[in-house]
Amino acid sequence: MALINLRPWREQRNALLQKRFISNLVGSAILAGLIVFGISYYYDMQMNRQQERNAFLRAENAKLDRQLAEINELNRLRAQLLERLEAIEDLQGTRPLVVRNFDELVRVLPDDLYYSSIRRAADVITIDGFAVVNVDVSNLMRNLAASKWFGEPNLTRVGTSNNLRQFNLSVPMVRPAEGGDE
Repeated sequence: MALINLRPWREQRNALLQKRFISNLVGSAILAGLIVFGISYYYDMQMNRQQERNAFLRAENAKLDRQLAEINELNRLRAQLLERLEAIEDLQGTRPLVVRNFDELVRVLPDDLYYSSIRRAADVITIDGFAVVNVDVSNLMRNLAASKWFGEPNLTRVGTSNNLRQFNLSVPMVRPAEGGDE
């Protein structure tokens, strides 16, 4: 039998297997490194995108906050203008009423009764005057109560001065229902 030495063949085969193993190991390590680097790069990209989105949302929120502040300021100005408009309309609407109230004060005035002063505060007229007899003051109060331009009068003082009855009364002004001026 011939002696065949298989040792060099086995050593070559082991050396080849070892080279394959090392190259597979290095290849796997490189591949694993590339995978880890790729995943890390992907997450960094996603994080950067999200930060850009967050920055965009913050900028848009700031714009909306400024617009909301402008809208609130415009609403405040609108409310002020509406208040002014209502005040002007109220003044325009009550201008003829003041004239009408003074005209009515003359109409309800009995003979032998004189006004010494008339003051208006808000919707109340305060009247100071003189009468010859107390019945004239009572007639004035009845006439004021019967008028649709005035409410119930309130007599606060009656006194005597130089044979005349001095009085003080207050009466609220009333705006009659629409359609009746007389």
